[in-house]
Amino acid sequence: MQVRVIDQACQGHGLCRLSAPDLFFAREEDGNAYVKDENVPPGREEDAQLAADSCPELAIEVS
Repeated sequence: MQVRVIDQACQGHGLCRLSAPDLFFAREEDGNAYVKDENVPPGREEDAQLAADSCPELAIEVS
């Protein structure tokens, strides 16, 4: 599974970081989320999907 943050849509709410703090991080300059690695580690698929489902801006894509 892969996950990515759509930078133009992210508003920095931080719900993804609450769902999966080791997958999603906040940029210092604007607080928007990013991922260090688009490849979701085995066993973390549900957390990545929960983060995507929790995003009020629908700024997280999983595939």
